[in-house]
Amino acid sequence: PSSFALDQNYPNPFNPSTTFQFALPRTERVSVRVFDLLGREVATVFSGELDAGVHRRQWDGSALPSGVYFYRLQAGDFMDTKKLIVLR
Repeated sequence: PSSFALDQNYPNPFNPSTTFQFALPRTERVSVRVFDLLGREVATVFSGELDAGVHRRQWDGSALPSGVYFYRLQAGDFMDTKKLIVLR
C-alpha cells in the first residue's frame, strides 16, 4: 500500500463478530481500539508492531450490549475512526 487506510468493518451491523481491515505503507506500531458513545475504551482489538501491507483482525463483540460504537486505528502519526453497530 502507498498510504494508510482503515476500511469499514464487515459485517456491520454484526453479532457477535466482525472483521477490521487496514493498510500500512510501512512498519508501524499499531493499535485498534473500540470506544462507546461517551468515548470510553471498551476493547483493544490489537496492539503491537506490524509490517507494511494489508492486515485483518477479527473481533468478538459478544461482551458488549447492542448499540453504536466507534473503532480507531492509530499507526504512527496516522489516526482514523469509523462507526460500528452491535445488533443483538
